[in-house]
This record gives sequence, C-alpha cells and structure tokens, in this order.
Amino acid sequence: MSSASVDDGALPETTKSLRRNSEIDALVVEADVLARIRRWILGVAVVDFDVDDGPVITGIYPPLAISPAEAENIAFSAFPDSPQFEDGSQDHSFRIRETTLPGDQRPASNDGFMYGFAHFTQRKDVSSKRGYEQRSLVILTHQPYPAVFARITALLGPLFQQHGLPMLEAACHNIATWSDPTPGLTIELGFLGTVLSVELPHSPEQQQLAGKAHDPRQHILASSTPFAPPPLLLFEAALPHLWSLWECLILCEPLLVFGASPAQTSQAVWWLRDLLRPLPLTGDIRPYFTIHDTDHAALAGRLPPAAGRVLGVTNPVFERACAHWPHVLSLGRNVPLNTATHGASAGNTRARAGPPPGWKTRTHTRYVSKDRALLRRLEDVCANGSERERLDASLDLRRHFHARTTEMLVPLARYLHTLIPTPAERASASSVSLSLSSASLSPSPSPLLSPSSSSSTSTPKPSLPPLRMRPFSAPAFIASLKTGTGTGAGAALPFRSTARRKEFYERWLRTPAFGVWLGMQEGIVQGVLEGG
Repeated sequence: MSSASVDDGALPETTKSLRRNSEIDALVVEADVLARIRRWILGVAVVDFDVDDGPVITGIYPPLAISPAEAENIAFSAFPDSPQFEDGSQDHSFRIRETTLPGDQRPASNDGFMYGFAHFTQRKDVSSKRGYEQRSLVILTHQPYPAVFARITALLGPLFQQHGLPMLEAACHNIATWSDPTPGLTIELGFLGTVLSVELPHSPEQQQLAGKAHDPRQHILASSTPFAPPPLLLFEAALPHLWSLWECLILCEPLLVFGASPAQTSQAVWWLRDLLRPLPLTGDIRPYFTIHDTDHAALAGRLPPAAGRVLGVTNPVFERACAHWPHVLSLGRNVPLNTATHGASAGNTRARAGPPPGWKTRTHTRYVSKDRALLRRLEDVCANGSERERLDASLDLRRHFHARTTEMLVPLARYLHTLIPTPAERASASSVSLSLSSASLSPSPSPLLSPSSSSSTSTPKPSLPPLRMRPFSAPAFIASLKTGTGTGAGAALPFRSTARRKEFYERWLRTPAFGVWLGMQEGIVQGVLEGG
C-alpha cells in the first residue's frame, strides 16, 4: 500500500467492549479509497462474544474512531438478547445515538444517529466455555437506507463467516466503486458478484412508491423496510387493529414493539417508520433496543414516554419496565397458546418471552374506518397464501397506508393553499416594487454639483418586505374541514363521524410532527415566492 494508507488507531483501549485484533489491524486502506467507502458506510465491525466480558468489538474495517458509549451500544446491539436457535444465523438492524469526537473524520449524519446492520451467527463449539461460538458482522453507516444495507448484510455475512477477512476487504472495495449516493438517483451497485438495482429517495420524507408489478427483490426502494420474509406475517395477530396502529403513529403516540427476535422488531419498526412518509420523523425510533443501551434509562425509565418514541424490544424486562406505556404491539402469528413454538418466527426453536402476539392500547379509540375488503384478503393470505401472495399482500398493505397518510394531508393542503398570496397579489406586489424602484433612481448629477453634494442628496432605494404565507390559524383550519369535499382524486380520510374528524385533527395540530411539517411547507412556498 502507498504511504497514504490509513490506520487511525480506531479502537482505543478505553472500554471492555473494544479489543484489538492484529489481523484486522493489519488491514490498511488508502486515503482516497477510504473517502469513497465513507460516502456509503462508516465501517464494518466484527463483534465476538467473550465469556467473561460479554460482546466485544474485535475490529472495524476501515479503521473508525468510536467513543466508549458507541462501542458499548454497537457491541450489545449486535447480539440478540436471547438467541432463538442453537445453530444458525439471523439479520437485524439497530439505531444508536452518535457521539462527536475531537478531530472526528467521519461523515456528518443528518439526524445524529448511527445505523447498524448485523449478521449474527451462533455455532456449536466444544472448545468454548459456553459451548457456542457467537459472532456478528455489523455494517455501520450514517445513511438510513434499511432495504439496501439489509440486502448487502445478507450477502456479506455468510461469505465472511466462510472465508474471513478477504471478503471484508473485497466488500469494502466494491463499495468504493459505487456512485455517489445522490438523492433521487436510481443506480446499479455491484457487490460480491451480485448487481443490485437501487432507487434512492429524494428526501427522508419522500414516499418511495412502486407499481403493482414491483418486485422488491429485483428493485430496491432504499428507504423501505426489507421484504424478506413478507412483513405481513409480523402483524398477523394484530391485522384488525392496523388502522388504530397507523393513527397512533400519525399522532406521535409512543409505541412499544415486542418481537421474538431482533430480526422481527427491526423489520417491523422500519415498516412503521416508512408508513409515516411524507410526514417528517420527529420521534426517536429504535429498531432493536437493549437494556444495555446507554440511552436505556432515558428512553425506557419510569417517566412517561416522549411523543413519537418507538422501541423495538425482545427482552421481557421491558414488559415490566414499560407497563405504563399506552400502546404495545406484539409481533407474530396467530398460533395456539399450547403450541411449543408459539410466536416464534421461521427458524426459531424456542418459545418467545414477553406478551402474546397482538395489539393492546390503554387510551386509543379509532377515528377512521377500516378497509374491510382489504382486511379480509390479508387474513385469507396469512392463512392460506403462498410466499409470493404474502409478498404481494405486504406491498398492497404498504400502498394502502401510504395512501392514507397522503389523504390525511388533503384538508391541510387545501387550507394552506388559501394562505398563499394569489397570482394577482404577487403581480401587484411586483408592480409596486418595480414602480418604487424606478422612482428611486436619481437623475445624473449636475456638473455644478460636487461629488459630495450629489451623494448627500441621492434618494435611498426603497424596499418592500417579501411576500409571505399568511399565518396558520388552527380555528380557521378546523372550520375549513366543514367545507371540504370528500370525493375525487383528493379524497380525504373516511372518518367514522365529523366529530371524530375534528378531534383527530385537533390532536394532530398539537403534535411535534405538525410543527415540523408546517415549517417545511412554509419553506417550500417561500422559496417559490422569492424565486418569482
């Protein structure tokens, strides 16, 4: 390697969650290659389970400086709380708070979080005190593209377990050849002998929609959840309550999501986050959250949970610690309680801990009507459908709730349109501005006037304040609901009554999501007004 190679001593000896590995330390990467890799990922961590110290990061390639808190969070998040098999593997993801380090060279994140995509493997090992070898390979990134990184983790993890460090080097050098992750771009990414067709969103709030013929295995919508296995099965026990669940998400209600494994919770939480679009994410979501996370006391303590918080958990400790939370979604299928594998996902061999699959709420009463025809089809597909039919039904369910989120905004968009200056007002303002500008032009100075006297008698150029949207009025918006139409392409939500509609929107106007969304709309409009 050239003298421009990088080895920044990424793993300081400051915590038992970090340990140097000479073989990984020996891998170096040239600075220009590192810069290209870091457009997409921060690094790939190898995490092993030590019988005395627990999970330990034994190396990160390319080298990455991380804080003790990040090291602890990565190490514990890389492993299931309790593996659901004796021999096997699973993939899951997590989101941890990022720490800014002095002289940090990593790319800045947009949201203050680091994302991890883990391939966990457990194998019998008679030489180990525990009788097992447990290892995770974790792709660390600042890019919130779950469908992309879940796919490359699924490709890299088994090859790394089989071939070791050469696969790690090959994978990172493949990533270095990828195009820039430009918003809105559709690109083909070569990775370990596979070509992935990936569509990136224009913004974190964009709904990445696809037609009926869309196959998520062939064309990856980067911001969507992974679709293998079909997500529909995660919600089988709660299918009749999905409309209440969607409302709770929209209203920024805190939600505890239980699963039999991190694979379940991370897929489900990414699914729920996706359904919010085009609304901004204003709460703290954690696809897989452990009792060892350094944010544990703040996020899962005795205080009431913050608005919009969504935690994906597997440890039954959370059932007691979060008993005061208003809503609990427990993932899984409708399996009789006397079945030994109750609630277990495919490949699991142990009974689950935590609440049985289903939906429980202390406070929520549904506002909108269900789509009962869709519900019947979903129930039938869960019971009798093929794998492809379950995938198609999962995609239909995603399109349905994306449409509902868009429909929810129809009355707001209609009201905001009345706050925008009309074309006549804009033309009038432009005319007045032009007239004032012309009148302010001083005549050529007389030769009889000295430069100083000319300067002192010139007229300052008048300026008008820029046109702006009129202020949003909550009472005026609520009153406008009575005049809006509910038919046609811009149909609003099918509320159960006008009173329930009024209550729903009054609640949403008090959420943090509304304030952020309104600010975004005002910014868009102001940009248009100032651009003429």
